Amino acid sequence: MTQLSNRLLKLSPSATLEMSARSAELKASGIDVINMSVGEPDFNTPDHIKDAAKQAIDKNITTYSPVPGYAGLKKAIATKLKEENGLDYQPSQIVVSNGAKQSITNTVMALVNPGDEVIIPAPYWVSYPQMVKLAEGTPVFIPAPIEQDFKITAAQLEDAITPKTKLIILCSPCNPTGSIYSAQELEALAAVILKHDGLFVISDEIYEHLNYSGKHASIASIPGMKERTIIVNGVSKAYAMTGWRIGFIAAPEWIAKGCNKLQGQYTSGPCSVSQMAAQTAWEGDQACVETMRKAFERRRDLIVKLAREIPGLEVNVPQGAFYLFPKCSSYFGKKYEDRTIANSSDFAMFLLEVGHVATVGGDAFGSPECFRMSYATSDENITEALRRIKEALALLK
Repeated sequence: MTQLSNRLLKLSPSATLEMSARSAELKASGIDVINMSVGEPDFNTPDHIKDAAKQAIDKNITTYSPVPGYAGLKKAIATKLKEENGLDYQPSQIVVSNGAKQSITNTVMALVNPGDEVIIPAPYWVSYPQMVKLAEGTPVFIPAPIEQDFKITAAQLEDAITPKTKLIILCSPCNPTGSIYSAQELEALAAVILKHDGLFVISDEIYEHLNYSGKHASIASIPGMKERTIIVNGVSKAYAMTGWRIGFIAAPEWIAKGCNKLQGQYTSGPCSVSQMAAQTAWEGDQACVETMRKAFERRRDLIVKLAREIPGLEVNVPQGAFYLFPKCSSYFGKKYEDRTIANSSDFAMFLLEVGHVATVGGDAFGSPECFRMSYATSDENITEALRRIKEALALLK
């Protein structure tokens, strides 16, 4: 009998993509579903970025690109890191990939050996543990409940480190919670990390510009941490370019070379046209970034207000990204007709099939007492979705 590899059998499918697909099925059957399951800006890519892509096509920039990305794009990324983050990187320390997702996977695959431990704060983005499993590493989770604003402490980190710990994956602003680590909180974590030789940090900063609390802080900017940190970022969220598939790492050169070697064997360089668009995104007018950030901040305020009006939900105020991650466990054990809500996956499916709003259960993010809503949609959709959720949850007894 034909069977998939053990490596693949260990992986779980993406819960966010599964829920989005289920939402699309219901829509196709004629049901009006509001999809708040997927983390994708609802804005169009700005025109000046699209124009750059059209010009690239007209100039026949359509051949294979260098594996780590075009020199001009890497220079633009290095300039961005210097001007926005105060960090000095050479183009040789930057590898451009087919989205930040590949950037993270490259790094995990390049650094983690079988049996190595990778610390992942929970809640976490659904793909982090799966990437570690793919590298035959062991995910180690640190719980950070809503009472901690979904952030781990230095003491928790110290307790989780063992001689097998190789990597820590930090995401700030965070998916799925929107929480942001302050400079002071990052300094406390860095003090722990620097005590342990051979311990590295993947700093996922893809939501950097969706920050409603002030200036972004990168752990790489703390003295001693640049040599221990792999920054991951890209154009998907800040510039509404999810489909263009451009992400990057900025890292110690030996790590960048390792990722370049790996990428050269299984995808080669990213799309040539997308790279030209991304270069314009970083080099061009940044007004579009602030316009979208302000819109997301307004939507954040709206969804927090409406969610707090729903009995039984515990809601914090996310400081970044475009997600709300309410605690919904007060509904576990309640019933409606022949349904019983046993967990957050049941809760999310109830909201989809009864309330016609697609969300994602917190089980997939390592926090089974919560669920995730993306507010990367219109004010009207947010208002109607929360009305439907409130109405559906009132049916549970």
